[in-house]
Order: sequence, then structure tokens, then C-alpha cells
Amino acid sequence: MVTQEWFLKLLRWRQKKNNERHFILFLSFVIGIGASLAAALLKFLIHVIHSTINSYSDVENANILYLFFPALGIFLTGLIVRKIVKDDISHGVTRILYALAKRNSRIKLHNTYSSIITSSVTIGFGGSVGAEAPIVYTGAAIGSNLGRLFKVDSRTLMLLLGCGASGAVSGIFKAPIAGLVFTLEVLMLDLTMTSVLPLLISSVTAVTVSYFFYGTAAMFQFLQTETFRIERIPFVIVLGILCGLISLYFTKSMNWMEKKFRTFSNPYTKFGIGATILSILIFLFPPLYGEGYDSITSILNGNATHLTDSSLFYAFRDNFWIFGLFMTLIILFKVFASAATNGGGGVGGIFAPSLFLGAISGFSFAHTINHFTSQANNLPEKNFALMGMAGVMAAVMHAPLTGIFLIAELTGGYNLFLPLMIVAATAFATIKIFEPNNIYSMRLAQTGELITHHKDKTVLTLLKMDAVIEKDFESVTPNMYLGDLVKVISRSSRNIFPVLDDKNVFLGMVLLDDIRNIMFRPEFYNRFQVNTIMTFPPGKIVVGQSMEQVMKIFDQTQAWNLPVVDPDGIYVGFVSKSKIFNSYRKVLVHYSED
Repeated sequence: MVTQEWFLKLLRWRQKKNNERHFILFLSFVIGIGASLAAALLKFLIHVIHSTINSYSDVENANILYLFFPALGIFLTGLIVRKIVKDDISHGVTRILYALAKRNSRIKLHNTYSSIITSSVTIGFGGSVGAEAPIVYTGAAIGSNLGRLFKVDSRTLMLLLGCGASGAVSGIFKAPIAGLVFTLEVLMLDLTMTSVLPLLISSVTAVTVSYFFYGTAAMFQFLQTETFRIERIPFVIVLGILCGLISLYFTKSMNWMEKKFRTFSNPYTKFGIGATILSILIFLFPPLYGEGYDSITSILNGNATHLTDSSLFYAFRDNFWIFGLFMTLIILFKVFASAATNGGGGVGGIFAPSLFLGAISGFSFAHTINHFTSQANNLPEKNFALMGMAGVMAAVMHAPLTGIFLIAELTGGYNLFLPLMIVAATAFATIKIFEPNNIYSMRLAQTGELITHHKDKTVLTLLKMDAVIEKDFESVTPNMYLGDLVKVISRSSRNIFPVLDDKNVFLGMVLLDDIRNIMFRPEFYNRFQVNTIMTFPPGKIVVGQSMEQVMKIFDQTQAWNLPVVDPDGIYVGFVSKSKIFNSYRKVLVHYSED
């Protein structure tokens, strides 16, 4: 009761004393703190679980344990999701995009903590996924629910959701620019001063809190021992193309694997298949265990051969061909390990797998070139590993700026900005040739539910079908005579009359213009029936179609009004082009205001 009274006082104070924009800035500050604390909690839980497991077993000398711990992690996660959470919390960034497009930026309250618990169990036990997408979902949920608590409008709620996502990325990576750019590239509609300032406040606040817990050092300790040379640009471009193709393979394979897992309805069947694939792959290739950040650190420190530790390839680590085969197989099988983790019941994202793939790809590319060239022209393998990280992340997420700034901030490799830009741009351009949508938005794009930076498509996505369907049309039956039809016309303000059978199935329509020449002649009242004077519409709208599909039908038919029916043909109402245009203008103005 005391809490409720305090909250009501806060709402009154906000209405009377506080400027709306100032209040949004204050909320963005609070969201930044909350998102960063959530990121710190997730990191702590993963570390505790991982350390506890290692304290009971010497994993390096007992590889057989790799067969059990990751499987146990996704099994426990699946139980938590099904028995406690009872909601789909996988694919965090995709869920955010769906909330923006179809739920007015509303995310359920349990998402402020459920992804933290489930992903910490999945990753702590060795699941081959990352913690970043779950924490982005958590941060977005914090922003969404805080906005709903203070009754902000839908446009502001969208902004606060973005603040949570930006703060989450900034807090977990200690990368404020990357957090801001990620939100603008992947989630937000437009870049305006109104949106940038709250996002910037959330990002900076989150990083400051992260500094308090983990210090100001970059997440990966990278010492650049060789500066970039202009004559290496051709190699950088080739690496960018390679990263784009690897990202395409990762995206397509991940999507294919997820579809396969969705064909199994029994969760224990999914777990059995996912656990088997994951455990075998980790047993054969230990670097696939967990997020993969230890492997990235080894590569950036010049100790790439350490990736073979505890593997069947250890004895051949100095053999170029076998070591190359080992690294190639890791690149090929990483997608299967990540998909098996999530498909089997785990919760995790693809940030870390993208960084992992990029580091191995960049290193392997430079290592191969160096093997066949003179030592005087050797490529710096650590630098190319860094470039590979930027390239794969930029291509997988279709976010080149995020890839550039994230890698620079993660490692402190700001002196490599030019090659990072070249690789990210080349990789992004390569994957765009084959795949127009990133890994997060593929499913939403297929159903027309994706918000994009294309303003027309975005506004159509935000329009709700229910809001434009008009239902105040007087219906008639096919056996009705003209005299009865005239009586219906006399009490209607419309000039279209849907013709329905006794089961409300839409059969056609009567247009007032078509009967104007006979409707005032009583001698025809008992001669003509509706079924002889009705016409068929040039097209029909089916409930469930996206607004973009609806507009295509209007363009194809050149109609001004079209009937709406359900999949069984039952009449629902009419949609007019003028109604859509009016709603379009309102949404456009609402979401474009500074």
C-alpha cells in the first residue's frame, strides 16, 4: 500500500513539475543502470557455474565430461523454460523486433530476468552460444516495462526499449559506441536528435557501471605489434569476401537447423538430438565448448595452437595441413553446435559465435597465406583475426558499423580502423548479394512483420489490419428482390452492399452506381433479384495478410474498396484505400516527430 502511494505521488510529480523530454532522459539513465547490472549479474552467474563445474572435474584431462555437462545444461534450461517461464524466450533480438512490429514495443515482465537465468545455465554448463542476445532481450524488457510503468506513449516506449538494448550491449562489452550503433542499425527506425541523446545516455551509463565492476580495460587484451600497411589492402578485401561467404553459410545453416528442430514436437526428442550433436562436437573439438572467448584470447595472444589442447588433434598441432583441417572443421561445425544448443532447449545468442568464427577465419586466412609466401611478406595473424571478427559480425548481423566499432572497442585496436572498415564493408556487401535480411529478421521478413529502415515499409508494418477494417456496411442476401434492397439502401450511408449467404460467406457485392438507373422504378422492384445485379470484386483481402501485401493487391486491382474475408471465406468487412492513407499519415507523423 505504501509503495502504491509512493508511486502515485511520483506520477503526480511527473505531470506537474517535470518536462516530458527531461523525464525520458532520466528514464534512459535508469535503464542504462538496470541493463548494465543485469549484464554484470549474467556474467557472474556464468562464471560461478563454470567455476563450480571445473572445481569438481579436471576437464582438460577428462574429455569424457564434455559429453555430459553441456547436455545437462540444455536439459535444465529446457525444464526451466517449460515448467517455470512457460513462454518462448529464444532468439532474443528476433523477439525484440517482433515486439517493435506487432506488440507496440511491449515485452513481458518475466523477460527482465528469465533470459538471465536460462542463458547462464546454458552457457555455464558449456552450451556453444553467447550471452549477449539474452542480455539485449533483458535490457529491452527493462526499458519496455519501465516505460509501461510510467504510462508513456507508444513512440516513447519504442525509444526506451531501444535504450535498454543499447545499454545491454554497452554494458556487457564495455563498448558504448557499439551499443548505440547496434540499436540504430538493427532495431530503430530513424536517427534523430530525440532518439540519439537517450540512447547515448543509456550507453554511457551502462559502460560506467561496467567499469565499476570490471575496470576500464578492454574485454580482450590485444597488443598490436605491427602497423597496417597499404599494400595489404588486397588481402583485406579478399578476407572480407571470405567473411561474407562464411557468414552466409552460418546464416543459412542456422536457419536450416532451426527448421529441422521445429519439426519435432516432443521437447525430449529435441533435447536428445540437440544434446547428442552438441556433446559429440565438443568432445571432438573442445574450442566449441562455451562462448569461445578463451579461444579468441589465445588467438589474439599468438597462441592459436592452444586450441588443439585436449583434442584428438593435439599431437599434430605443428603439422600445417592437419592443424588447418582442425580449424576448418571448427568453422564448419560451429553452426551445428550453436543450433543444437538452442534447438535442444538451451537459450543463447549468436554474438559470441560470430566473434569466434571471425577470429578463427581471420587467423586461418593469414596463417595459410603466410605458409605459402616468404617470411618478409608475412601477414600479422593477430591483426587479421581481429579483422575477421569485424567482418563476420558485420555480415551475420547486416550491421557493418556495429562490427567496426564493437571490435575496436572490445580490443582497443583503434589503429586498425581502416582495415576494419574495409573488411566489414566488403563482408556486408558480399552477403547482401545472396541474403537481404540478417539472421535475426529472416523469419519476420518472410511473414511481413519486420520493421526496417525503409520508412514506407516500416509504417505499413506498424499499421494494424484491425484499425482499417470498416464494418458498418449493410449486407444483403442473393435472393432478395430489388424492392427490399432499396429499403436497405435507404437506411445506409454507404454505396456498397456485401452479398452474403446464410452462413455469412461472401458471394459478391452490389454497387449503388450500378443500380441507380433502376432503383427509382417501382415496376422493377419484384422483377430483379440481388443475384442478377451483384458484381464480383476485383480482389479480396484475407485476414492475416500484411499491410504490404494488402497495398500490393490494391495496386494490382486498381480498386478503391476491397472486401475482407477470413480463410474460410466468411465476410469480415471492407478496407478502403482512403482509410489506409489516413491511418498511414497518422502513423508516419507519430513516429517521425522529433
